This record gives sequence, C-alpha cells and structure tokens, in this order.
Amino acid sequence: MSLLELEDVSASYGYAPVLHGISFGLEANRAEGILGANGAGKTTTLRAISGMVPATGRIRFDGVDILGKSPDRIARMGIAHVPEGRGTLGGLSVRDNLRIGAYQRKDRKQIDEHIEFCLDLFPNLRERISSNASALSGGEQQMLAVARAFMAQPRVILLDEASLGLAPSTAQRVYDAIRRLQTETGVAMVVVEQNASLAFSVVDHALVLETGRVSIEGPKESLMGMDEVRRAYLGG
Repeated sequence: MSLLELEDVSASYGYAPVLHGISFGLEANRAEGILGANGAGKTTTLRAISGMVPATGRIRFDGVDILGKSPDRIARMGIAHVPEGRGTLGGLSVRDNLRIGAYQRKDRKQIDEHIEFCLDLFPNLRERISSNASALSGGEQQMLAVARAFMAQPRVILLDEASLGLAPSTAQRVYDAIRRLQTETGVAMVVVEQNASLAFSVVDHALVLETGRVSIEGPKESLMGMDEVRRAYLGG
C-alpha cells in the first residue's frame, strides 16, 4: 500500500477547474516527481494534498482519508509543505526558524542533533545561523525552507519549485542537498519542478501534467528516454 495515494482528484479555484482526475501513489522512502509547464496544475496538486484548496476524489495518507482535513491537521499527521516562494519567517534568525519547524516535538536532544544535521546539509546556513531570514539570499532562503520542513520530522515533504528564481549553480547545490536529505533520512517526497534534470536527480518516478491531467508517467529512466519529455524538459 502506498504511503500517500491520490485517486481521481479534481480541484478548482472558484468556478475555474484546475485538476481533472489526478491519480498517483507515493511509497514510503521514495520520491515522486511532478513535471509540467506553468499552469499545468502542479502547485494545485500539492495544495490539494495539504488541504489548502478544496478538492474531490480521494487522498489517503498511511491508509487514512485526509481529504477535507485542515492544513494544520494534515501537517501534524506528518506531511510538510515547502511552498513556492519559500515562506521563511524573515524577522527571525536561521536558528529560530529551525526551532519553530520543530515546535511540536518534545525530544530536545534530538532537535539539537537535527539542527546540526541541517547545518551540515546546508553549510551556508551555518555561516548565517544568527542572521535574520530576511537577510539571506534567495538560495539560502530556499535551503532554510527545506531544512525547517525537515525539522518537523515529517514522513512526506511536498516540495514546490525549489529551483525557482535561483541561478543554475545555486539550484544545483540546493538539489544536491535535497537528494542527500532524501537518501540519508528516507523521508518520502513529492517534488514539483519545471527543471526535469534537477527533479530527476532526486525522484525515482515521475508524472507529467498538461492542463490538469496526467499525460505521461513512469520511472525516471523511461521518461528521460522519451523524445517529447526530452524536448520539453531536458533541452534535447
């Protein structure tokens, strides 16, 4: 049984339909990619999972139907959402942002260990540990957003466009750390990304959305070999 499963999920903003019957499953310790152009429904899919947009169909997490539950309830169940635009707390320091990520946890010693793990994962954050998040570069803010999500010790991280607005070299460093995070901790991920090369460095399996529908899906190796995927997302 999949850890996270979407079955025939549709979603709208007001009277404007965005998703049309999306279905896929995410196994524990794995990473699923969602590719697509702007407006394809990638972000809306993550918002439907995390309870931020009304949806129909069925969404199960660890066998429990979470459709219609509030975002804070879904987060407490073990799904962390790193939104497009990062959403760090600009008036707080890097350290305080990480501690707020762990606010529901009681294991103080392990919290300190996980902060140290995050600072090892993202060395830039160690150098800026006392700086306010608002003073960080875009890449550093993205690193902090991912690290803060991990501090909640979720079973699934929803990662929305982690490369958005970043220079290619910075985006690559961010994804190198995300890959290490997934590999070393086993946290499952749903990775929304326009840059397929970066997504494929992390995910095992992916689907391509077009106008709110799944057009192609499969293991990353098979998708990388498809001409239409290569032309649209890999620059081939």
